[in-house]
Amino acid sequence: MYIKAPTPEEIEATGLAVEDFVGEEVEPWPDNVAALLLFQYLRTQWRTGAGGPSGLDYTVMHRKMDRMGLAPDDYDQLEHDIQTMEVAALNCIYAEK
Repeated sequence: MYIKAPTPEEIEATGLAVEDFVGEEVEPWPDNVAALLLFQYLRTQWRTGAGGPSGLDYTVMHRKMDRMGLAPDDYDQLEHDIQTMEVAALNCIYAEK
């Protein structure tokens, strides 16, 4: 369902070092996997303007969700989950440094 982290040998083969990826590995909860995978799929579907990203392209999101064969309640929940992730991403993007 998700891609496992590369081995140290695979990282070093790219010219990087394991130390370049400091942080704790996190396993997503099963209830969050569908939203995580959809959000990753949408990573190139941000609407942007002169000031930067303003949000995801919902046309693309809904087209992808329509093909997932979701029950109505699951569809609504997944849409809500993506919107929550979108807001969190925008808050990080525009956070004062």
